[in-house]
Amino acid sequence: MTLNVLMLSTLFPDISRPNFGVFVERQARELASRPEADVTVIAPVGLPPWPLSLAGRYAPLRALPRKERWRELTVYRPTFPIIPKFGGRTNVSAMTRAILPLVRRLHAENPFDVIDASFFFPDGPVAQRLSKALGIPYSVKARGADIHYWGSQSGTRKMVRQAADGAAGLLAVSDAMRRSMARMGIDADKIRVHYTGVDLDTFELTDRATAKAALDFNGPVILSVGALIPRKGQDLLVRALPLLPDVTLLLAGQGQYRRVLESLAQDLGVERRIGFLGSVPHHKLPRIFAAADVMALPSESEGLANAWVEALACGTPIVISDVGGARELLDRPEAGRIVDRDPEAIADAIRAILDNPPSQATVRGSALRFTWQANGDTLLAHLQSIAAGS
Repeated sequence: MTLNVLMLSTLFPDISRPNFGVFVERQARELASRPEADVTVIAPVGLPPWPLSLAGRYAPLRALPRKERWRELTVYRPTFPIIPKFGGRTNVSAMTRAILPLVRRLHAENPFDVIDASFFFPDGPVAQRLSKALGIPYSVKARGADIHYWGSQSGTRKMVRQAADGAAGLLAVSDAMRRSMARMGIDADKIRVHYTGVDLDTFELTDRATAKAALDFNGPVILSVGALIPRKGQDLLVRALPLLPDVTLLLAGQGQYRRVLESLAQDLGVERRIGFLGSVPHHKLPRIFAAADVMALPSESEGLANAWVEALACGTPIVISDVGGARELLDRPEAGRIVDRDPEAIADAIRAILDNPPSQATVRGSALRFTWQANGDTLLAHLQSIAAGS
């Protein structure tokens, strides 16, 4: 019997934000490719009330179609009202009110067997309310900040816990995340580890010298891939740069923290050795990974960062902090170093790799377990068991 899945995700790409939630999209496509599953995606779009919604930065979101075919998926994009900067705790009720009529209609036409919520907040509490209204079991996946941040905030912590308690099953992006959830009081027996995937045909081995020549890179290159926000720790990389006088640092990502990083680089006199690449289209990341000698991301918190796995798949060793699933991923010394969140420790780890670069093939070996096939197998089995009530 075909499993009819409602996938709920507030982080899903669209034409104006092609990198937004690209891993959720890839997971959805993997599940939908199985003959055992039909997948309908609801990706709600938050917009402030009029007249704030008329601001130019919201124009691309206002223009999105409310229903479309997106890379073989049927995606609905209903809008819900948000209060910019202050509305986190109100988003759950607003989103539920906005999308419940649509979900009722779709459910009446072709009943859903299970709801798959892609994040713990706000997706999880919304899925809980949809489940109660329609009698459909639901699952929620924990990925990182949705637990570490929203699960600790006074205004949202209770909703996160209630969503976990009401779920028929839970997913965690790493075993470390599963343990973090258990320490919060979430029932560990309900949590299944669900690793991310990586497209090994796209993120592949390329001769590093050739890759550097193609991009006109010279000398040692350190790449950091992640949103430019304080939690990702790019400031620590900038502070490490004076200790690495021959190194160029490339930052792939965007965010308001860029201004702070630019100012810090100027203060340290390293601004000429830093490149801000902005938001790099996902399909262009492999060639940049391949040209980098090290991918560094000293985050304050992570689940299991996709950028870690993608770098390894390209044969590029990583320097990362001891967060999330770092120790689950680095299964061999050649794959990289786990370091303290300290500029000197980071610089020492980078220098050690630059002085004794590992075989690219050996580095790639640590990523070979993280396939989308395995990701889809685990997700399908998990949702089938929930729908069956087992």
